[in-house]
Amino acid sequence: MTSATEGEGLARLVTVMDRLRSPGGCPWDAEQTHLSLAPYALEEVHELLEAIETGSRADLREELGDVLLQVVFHARVAADHPDDPFDIDDVATAVADKLVERHPHVFAGADATTAEQVNASWERIKKESKGRESVMDGIPAAQPALARAQKVISRASRASLDVRDPAGVGIGPQLLALVARAHAEGVDAEAELRQATRDYEASAREAERASAATERSST
Repeated sequence: MTSATEGEGLARLVTVMDRLRSPGGCPWDAEQTHLSLAPYALEEVHELLEAIETGSRADLREELGDVLLQVVFHARVAADHPDDPFDIDDVATAVADKLVERHPHVFAGADATTAEQVNASWERIKKESKGRESVMDGIPAAQPALARAQKVISRASRASLDVRDPAGVGIGPQLLALVARAHAEGVDAEAELRQATRDYEASAREAERASAATERSST
């Protein structure tokens, strides 16, 4: 369901961001670049993941807003480019066009009745539209190693590539083998490791408290 006021909040955010970046606005906002903002975008995405996994609905709403701010901020910075400016409307139009193009079963009468068929169609259209030569093209090199490993394995699996199973006695091959197992079992290896780390951290904090209590009782 949509309301009569849907979009007003986004329009207000765009207006506020424009005011901050314009003459007489905020000096800090005015001097930011795509590069200087990049660490904040990464941090906000990580905070959004944490809110999704362990936060409340209020946390999720707040962190979604912070990620949205990064998009609006970058779009406003892009509008100031002297040679190739674009704004938030251009960004939204481009992504809407992409969604329409990659969902022909919804917008163009193509046949796709299962999620697997949709995924296959999406990858085929993406490969054609971007002129990619390999299913591995487009996987960010800077992505965290565990998440990138699962993405590589997922791409190879979707393409039905006959890739030898990761094997070896070193830590790297063993980790990769675990990621391959996670993919085969439909498990998000990155999310599983985050949860296991949170559990370990909680145990470490409990052990820390117990140790401190023991020290206090012995004095």
